[in-house]
Amino acid sequence: TGPLRSGEAVVSTQSTGGGMGMDLACGTCFDFHKSTDYLFLVGTEEGKIHKCSKHYSSQFLDTYTAHHMAVYAVRWNNFHPRVFASCSADWTVKIWDHNYSDPMFTFDLGCSVGDVVWSPYSATVFGAVTDDGKVFIFDLAQEKYEPICTQSVVEKKKTKVTHLAFNQHYPMIAVGDDRGNARTLKLSPNLRKCLKEKAYSKESEIAKMEKLLELVREPTAK
Repeated sequence: TGPLRSGEAVVSTQSTGGGMGMDLACGTCFDFHKSTDYLFLVGTEEGKIHKCSKHYSSQFLDTYTAHHMAVYAVRWNNFHPRVFASCSADWTVKIWDHNYSDPMFTFDLGCSVGDVVWSPYSATVFGAVTDDGKVFIFDLAQEKYEPICTQSVVEKKKTKVTHLAFNQHYPMIAVGDDRGNARTLKLSPNLRKCLKEKAYSKESEIAKMEKLLELVREPTAK
């Protein structure tokens, strides 16, 4: 089969013994795993996310009933190999451990979410953009329930922010909109502390995220 392109039909054919028949949906986004090159995620127009392998073209490895409306982005975490994020037209951003069917965290941003992106310098920092022109920055290590920064970057009802990217070397982000414009924003000192110190390592970032996941999975432990 040829490469998957946004807007093409995604078809899964599974044996009747598995309790599922054919699943037909329109693919809207995908992302390859950072270290396991055959593993990738596909978001769909109906709100499901499929975990796929290049080794198996006729079925999915797993399916997550993730959102109520179209999935606009799926992103593997840059550090932790089991974690990914998704965003949707249903106003939510969700953080997942791919071994579990339910999300670890869910954030309602009050408007359709066009993109979600992990920071390149911290396993717990990510950003998202919404149709009402806002950028949200989260750090799960500081605040598990609310963004640590919210900023309007375009006029409401006139322009939709559709994409977000972190600079790999400098404390800046870039946002794009549906009118073809791109804007760059400098992160405030509290948001770039980790980048400035450069005291992080992959192992410490994985451990930081793992600690958060353990707290969510076992809220009554200890």
